[in-house]
Formats: sequence, structure tokens, C-alpha cells
Amino acid sequence: MNLKLRNRFNFNKHFKEIIRGSILAFSAKVLATGFGLISSLIIARYYGPDVVGIVAIINSILLIFGIVGLMGHNTSILRLIPEYTEKHSETAAYIIYNKTRLIVFMISICAGIVLFISSSFIAEYIFHKDYLQEYFLIAAPFIVISTLNILNTDTLRAIQKIDLFALMQLIPSIITLILLIVTTVVFYNRDNPVYIIFATSLITALILFYIIRSTFKGRVSKNHSTVPQIKKAEIFSLSFPMFLTAVMHLVISQTDIIMLGIMRNETDVGIYAITLKMALLTSFILNAINSMAAPKFSQLYHSNNLEDLKEVAQKSSKLIFWMTLPLILVYIFAGHYVLSIFGESFSRGYYALIFLSIGQFINAAAGSVGYFLDMTGDQKIFQNIVIFAAALNIILNFLLIPSHGIEGAAFASMTSMIFWNILASVYIKRKHGFYISYIPSLRGRK
Repeated sequence: MNLKLRNRFNFNKHFKEIIRGSILAFSAKVLATGFGLISSLIIARYYGPDVVGIVAIINSILLIFGIVGLMGHNTSILRLIPEYTEKHSETAAYIIYNKTRLIVFMISICAGIVLFISSSFIAEYIFHKDYLQEYFLIAAPFIVISTLNILNTDTLRAIQKIDLFALMQLIPSIITLILLIVTTVVFYNRDNPVYIIFATSLITALILFYIIRSTFKGRVSKNHSTVPQIKKAEIFSLSFPMFLTAVMHLVISQTDIIMLGIMRNETDVGIYAITLKMALLTSFILNAINSMAAPKFSQLYHSNNLEDLKEVAQKSSKLIFWMTLPLILVYIFAGHYVLSIFGESFSRGYYALIFLSIGQFINAAAGSVGYFLDMTGDQKIFQNIVIFAAALNIILNFLLIPSHGIEGAAFASMTSMIFWNILASVYIKRKHGFYISYIPSLRGRK
């Protein structure tokens, strides 16, 4: 890391830890996305845009029911484990993990049962595509597996096992690509990409089970009698606002896919799904830094180290801004070419790509506002902000998709994302006295 960059960001100890972890997480995410794009390219070229659309719908369904199964516990564990490790011990943190895992397991079973029972209704009356029912039936038992995968992956970053967290960002995409190549070459079937989703989830679960068990082994005491206890009801109470926030984020990120699936054909959904994947590349830096910043926010806040908290949050936003800007410019000037790599028909998503990229850029410039609020006790405030944004997103999608198609869906997503980021930034300024967002034209930011 050169001297100029060091001077520009004036790294302190805590920010150095975030930088190191972010580099690992970012590198893994870049590789994972690269493998993911190759997989998407294979599906688009050899299976067609309609299968890309089906895969997108199945992933959306898994994500929706997975959010219900998690009930916000994957976010609350990012706050609780660093807090209890800082104040008490690793054994206290381990007890919280076990209690959280049990809660998530029970809720996700219920979510899977609901999907199984309602599969016919969802396929026929929501998507108006009866053939989707068989996919939903297969997906139902995998809700439990995919939900625990998310919880276990977030547990790795909560206990600051950054190398393992980065590895688990990469492994699923490698498994998917290998299975896709093998099945496409050896025994081609139109449904291969869908079944691979489930196979990848199962293999990932087995790997995560081994990693989590090995990581905690030897780090915790067998005597729990002297360890401060937290009731399951308290964990649930903390997690529920984060669950509502996650649901609203899901609405913002997936409403366009779902409503396009309802109002348009699979080809439009497939084109939009690829366009959305490309736009999400702009949030790589944000996600990488967030993966390290969230537990660090909790640690600094609960140790009453507020000056370092402010410095880490602001410098993270600055780094995110400058690392994101180049990709936005590439999309503006060469978006047609980038999308045409997947097939000529996909270049039709150019204007949607611009709208989505602008939304992601504002999200990046705002910084880690969501995690900042969640980790500093303002999860209910953030919940309310995102609820309003989600309502705006639904209304705009309903109004714009019938007349403007994928461009209307992208504009709705962009608008709602800008809305909640601005509100969250203003709230942080009013409560804490400083912005964590970064815009170069602002001088002397407080």
C-alpha cells in the first residue's frame, strides 16, 4: 500500500483491520462474481434467457423465504457476538450463537412448510406459470439449509475469522460453475441450472458445518455456569426490527424481479436479472467493507470509543466512493458492449443498467449507514426508513413496469435506494453530529 494512499486515508489501527479484511472479502467476492458471471453466460448461451429468468425467480423465492427463516438474526449476531466477546468472553458469544442457531432452525422449518403448502398458489396465482410449482416443491426443504448457511457465514465475520469468511464467499460459486460445466457437457437437461442451485446449497452446508465446529472447538470453556446468559426472547426482540429491515431491503431488491415475472415474460426477467447482476458489481466495495465494518462498529460503540467509530465510518465511505466511481463510468460509456457479451438481446438492458448503477453508486457514496444504525442501537429507526422506501418501490414498480418494462423497474429501484440512503444519512447527522457519507464537493464535513 503506497505512501500516497496512506496519507490520503490516514489509517488507524481499527481502519487497518477493516482494510485488510475488506481486501480479502473483496478479492473473494470478485472471484466469486467472475465465476458467477461465467455460469450466467453458460446458462444464457446454452439454456436461453427464459431459463435465466426461471433461475432468477427460484433464487428470489429462496431469498424471500430465507429472509423469513433468518428473522434478522444474521444481522443481530454481528452485533451480539462482538459485544459479548468485548464485555465478557468467547464462551458467552458461543452460547449466543447456539441459541440463535436454534431459533433460526425452528423458524426456517416453518418457512419451508409454508412454501411447500403454498407452492401451487404462488405458481398459479402470483406468477401465472403452473410449471413453476415443481421447482417450488423441491425448494421448500432447502429453505432450512440455505438459511443456516447465511447465519453460519455471518457468524464467521462476527468472530472475525476473515479468511474463512472470504473463502465461504468463493466456494459456492466454484461449486456451481463446476457442476454446471459437467452437467451441460455430460448430460444436458434444460433443468440443470435449477437443480444445481439446490446441490450447491447442500454441499456448502456440509463445508460450513465442519468450519464452524472446528473454529469454536478449543476456544470456549465447557463451564457455562459463570457466563452471563441472554434469553432467547431478548435475542428475538433485538433481531425483529432487523428482520423487518431485511424484508424491506428484499422488497426493494426483489420487487422488480417478482413484478416483472408477474407482468412480463421470462425473457424480460432474464435480461433484467443479468442487468441487475452487472449493476451490483458497483456495490462490491461497499459489501466488502460492510462485511468487516459491521462487527467493528459494534465493538467500538459498545466499548465507548466514539471518536474511532466516527473516523472508521467516514474513512470507509471515502474509500468506497473512489473505488466505485470507475465502474460507473465504464457502464455509462460501454454498457451496451458489456451486456452484449451475454447475447445481443441482452443489450436491451442498457438504460436499465444506467438507472441501477446510479442507485448503487448513491448507496456506495452514502457509506455503511444501515449497519451503522443497526450496530449502534438505532435498528428501529432504520427499519422505519426502509419501510417507507420499500412502499415507494412497490408503488413505482406498479406504475412504471406496465408502460416502461425493465427501464421502469430499474428507475423504481434507483429512486427508492436514493431515498433511504439520504434519510439514513440525515438521521445519523442529527443524532451523532456528523455525516458518514462522502461526496467530494463537501468540504469541512462535520
